[in-house]
Amino acid sequence: MEYSTVARFHVSLTKFKTYEDYLDSKVTPMELFYLKSRELARKLVEHGHKGTVLSREEFDERKAAAQAAETATSNAFYNRSRPMTLASAGKELKDNFLKALAEREEANRSGKMTSVIFIRDHNTLGQEVSGYIDYAHRLKTQDFELYFNGKKRLMPGRSDLCYYNWKTQVSTSNSSPNFEVIYDNVNGLLFKSRRDKKILNVDPLSGPGEDMSRTFLLSDRYVHVVLYDHSIRTV
Repeated sequence: MEYSTVARFHVSLTKFKTYEDYLDSKVTPMELFYLKSRELARKLVEHGHKGTVLSREEFDERKAAAQAAETATSNAFYNRSRPMTLASAGKELKDNFLKALAEREEANRSGKMTSVIFIRDHNTLGQEVSGYIDYAHRLKTQDFELYFNGKKRLMPGRSDLCYYNWKTQVSTSNSSPNFEVIYDNVNGLLFKSRRDKKILNVDPLSGPGEDMSRTFLLSDRYVHVVLYDHSIRTV
């Protein structure tokens, strides 16, 4: 799925104030006439009787991502005229993973580098999940002070480059502003840089690719962490 398609889908969700409004948009007048109950019509839609419908969790997650992206876009011009503020600045970081993110923050914010973060750990339900995160994109759409302050743990989600829940076997993939996901290649999962078309290979038995590097990290906060850095060459 191309990023433009994903972006349009996300933006369309912002017009709904609530999940119920989203469900109502998929209910026809004829269905309301026969069912005589808006609540019943919503339940039929939510449980998939009308095809693929987002769950409440997916709706909330994707709407939040869309709203954050809109806010970032609307403030883009204003932010260009201001000195860059780093979320990691002045923070006392003890974990290797957070230290590594702090070292890469300025380069990812400025466009000198685009990093992909692989995380494997357990979510709040105790389920093992893993996924790949576009760090530069997340920096633009989320407040990373919460992560660097230790108030929130960075975890992969369904709107990231790739996500897999090992218990429910839910799997998603989404191209981002910086990377295109290639998941049907004979060499396995690949990410193509949108800036220079270079290929990132995440197979641990292969080299990561031209202008790419791979860093394995030991972390007190995660089961498994790997950072892939793509240096952007400037002419």
